[in-house]
Amino acid sequence: MARLSAAVIALQKERQRTTKQIEQIDAALAALGSLNSGGRRRAKRHTLSAVARQKIAAAQRARWAKVKAKKAA
Repeated sequence: MARLSAAVIALQKERQRTTKQIEQIDAALAALGSLNSGGRRRAKRHTLSAVARQKIAAAQRARWAKVKAKKAA
């Protein structure tokens, strides 16, 4: 019985040591993650409607037409 109790105690100590190491690894990963992104998270991307894309495309075509008109003149 003494051996079994000693084994259980040893396993509990090992579990505590491993848990502490995991917490340290998690803290290191969190620190590295915040360094990598500059501490900011990316903003969620918003999708544009088809109408909005058409308006943007028309505006860009108008800008290019203006540039090309200046080159031709």
